[in-house]
Amino acid sequence: MSANATGSRLPAWAAGLAGVTAGAVALGVAELVAGLTTASASPVIAVGGAMVDRTPAVVKEWAIRTFGESDKAVLVTGIVIVVALIAAGLGLLARRRVGYGTAGLVAFGVVGVIAAVSRPDSGPLDFLPSTVGAAAGAWALALLFRRAERHEEPSVATEPDTRTGRDGAPHHDRPVALREPAGSREPADSRKRAEPPVRRAGAALYTFDRRKLLTGVAVGVGVAGAGTVAGRLLGGREDVTAARRSVALALPRPAVAAKPLPAGADLHISGLSPFVTPNHEFYRVDTALVVPGVDPRSWTLKIHGMVDRPVELTFADLLRRPLVEADVTLTCVSNDVGGPYVGNARWLGARLADVLREAGIRRGADMLLSVSQDGWTSGTPVDVVMDGREALLAVAMNGEVLPAAHGFPVRQVVPGLYGYVSATKWVTEIKVTRFDQDTAYWTPRGWAARAPIKTESRIDVPRDGDRVPAGRTTIAGVAWAQHRGVDAVEVQVDGGAWRRATLADVPGPDTWRQWSIDWDLEPGGHTISVRATDATGYTQTPKVAPPAPDGATGYHSIRVRVG
Repeated sequence: MSANATGSRLPAWAAGLAGVTAGAVALGVAELVAGLTTASASPVIAVGGAMVDRTPAVVKEWAIRTFGESDKAVLVTGIVIVVALIAAGLGLLARRRVGYGTAGLVAFGVVGVIAAVSRPDSGPLDFLPSTVGAAAGAWALALLFRRAERHEEPSVATEPDTRTGRDGAPHHDRPVALREPAGSREPADSRKRAEPPVRRAGAALYTFDRRKLLTGVAVGVGVAGAGTVAGRLLGGREDVTAARRSVALALPRPAVAAKPLPAGADLHISGLSPFVTPNHEFYRVDTALVVPGVDPRSWTLKIHGMVDRPVELTFADLLRRPLVEADVTLTCVSNDVGGPYVGNARWLGARLADVLREAGIRRGADMLLSVSQDGWTSGTPVDVVMDGREALLAVAMNGEVLPAAHGFPVRQVVPGLYGYVSATKWVTEIKVTRFDQDTAYWTPRGWAARAPIKTESRIDVPRDGDRVPAGRTTIAGVAWAQHRGVDAVEVQVDGGAWRRATLADVPGPDTWRQWSIDWDLEPGGHTISVRATDATGYTQTPKVAPPAPDGATGYHSIRVRVG
């Protein structure tokens, strides 16, 4: 019976290294197959997506606060590290029997398959990456163990031993050294050193071949790296760069242009957020581990459900509609008080209300369940979209075709609502329904079904912890109350009296508003706070509340050192 069947004598470090290498081969081959089929069917992406879908709200908030927009990269890195640790454990398990280790790799392949085929946008071939990757990893593990364990026949012969012991029982066969030619006599100790280890007759000698193991590891790492790179390059066929370039050439001028920005919309204070957030600086918070690559030539938007006339629009149909420009500030519900997940842009798109009127919304419908290309869903109140605000099916952002990460080719933009109930990226479907009949992605996870943006303000200048010179100091920031508008901003130092700040001009109620105030600060430590009042007369509450379930509240305060 072979050593592989009964157990291995590889050192623990060698077995663990073989396991990690086999795991790397499995992931690399899976990435290659995913590149040939569907990039999002990669086991790392599929399992990561399943983890995101099952993440409790409190964990999601912690991840965003801790890692910011790098939370997805951290998740993927964590998955790879966990897989490496498990693979090392499977390598150690394979010391008992190689089949145990290979069975473990196959089991992880099954997990990847389940995660891939259970995605909302899964396809018929999405089982392949995890299946082929697991098979490659199992084969690599068995091969590495065979390479590292060298079994040789002993260089000694055996002859029957006819002597008997004291009890009269015969001895077992005893080893006898091979005869040496005459004249080749050597000292006894020299001969003893030259003799190989002796094993029982019929047994093979075991030798750990470090060189073959390390060579196999090097080849395995190379295969894993090449597979990963090739898979990413092949998956790049979904890259939308060329498609965005062609759309940019065909993008029509707006039928309804936005008003020119007032001359005083931006106070141009160093460190203050600009009135218009550049596209590359605009926050991104979504559940997609891989940005969907959507070809506008095959994209369609289906509007159905509680409508008289279901509608299906192509991208060309959408561009032929009258397009409207609107300045709108978007805010993520995950934004902590004073947080960065808010930005303002000029959007271009078709009015969603016009499309819904053509479909004919039936009485009783109160929710629009929009669906993203990757299966994510959002529930938007019908009355908000239909009340006259510029709710858009947007195709451009700040004069450019939508970036892929921000929803190319089409996304929703609805002023006044947090993004998780309005701002569906890569939108492909809108079902007209009811809140008591359907639920969107985040609602069962503890978030509010309806989420109007709360009146909030933020200090940008100075930053928390800054040291500033004594004397007159400029304090500045932004405030927002989308679709209500900001009427006043007040600043307080060290719990004293509130003083009104100067407000910048704005083109309308759907954007944030810059503010500033000069304050004479004496040497020492100071706490600066801000609050805003919207056009309805509501002043933001000092009561501190976390983002879940419907948006954070409280005053943004910073601590500075003067002198």
